[in-house]
Amino acid sequence: MSLKMTATDNEYPKASRATLIGASITYVSGLFLLLSFAGPYWIESYSEMFSSFKHMGLWEYCFDRFRFPHYQFDKLFHGCNYIFSKEYYVIREWLLPGWLMAVQAFVTLALILSFTSQLMLASVVIRMPLRTVLRYEWVYVSCATVMVAMSSAFLFLAVVVFGANCYRRDWLLYPSFNVLSWSYAFAVIASILFGIAAVFLFFEARKLYELRLEAKNLVAQMHHSQPEHALHQLRDQLQQQQQQFGYYRS
Repeated sequence: MSLKMTATDNEYPKASRATLIGASITYVSGLFLLLSFAGPYWIESYSEMFSSFKHMGLWEYCFDRFRFPHYQFDKLFHGCNYIFSKEYYVIREWLLPGWLMAVQAFVTLALILSFTSQLMLASVVIRMPLRTVLRYEWVYVSCATVMVAMSSAFLFLAVVVFGANCYRRDWLLYPSFNVLSWSYAFAVIASILFGIAAVFLFFEARKLYELRLEAKNLVAQMHHSQPEHALHQLRDQLQQQQQQFGYYRS
């Protein structure tokens, strides 16, 4: 008895292959994005140069006995610290120029949109809640498509802005001693993968929308055809009754 109930409960359409592929790529992209977001290696100095600047991420800087030339007191900045920590208060304006704040905003928005799209795609894949997903699957996939595409666009803007400004001489000293590192590379990879996932999800969303329109048209045709069908049935019944009545009279 329980086996029959289980088999009956599982008789519903599963997520399509395109949805599974798009969702899988989105999850992998989200992992790259998370590592890039938290990683302190967007740019680093060559170890052979013995630079006082070591490496930095979106939220952390690491120095080795660094002396800021425009600070009036003889203070050395050493070790890794959060960019908004008290240690970097006096040089925060130099560490955090406007273009870097824009990069932080782009990556943060991409992370939020990516996480939200992953939740929606997870609901579609595992079919939970079942009735809501089956009824509004095209809405789920369409919203996830838009979010994934926006994540790709925001990350693209972030890597372009950072790559175009990270060697400015009014930012880090001796920029020729520095090189882009793995956290930046992960952001580039995530942007590309999000774009690929958005393509898969877009075609799947369009397919689901077309199926929904076909289903609505079929239901409308059934509603319109039901009165005519009932009229034909009533006419056939009257003809049969007339024939039977004539037979009895004869």
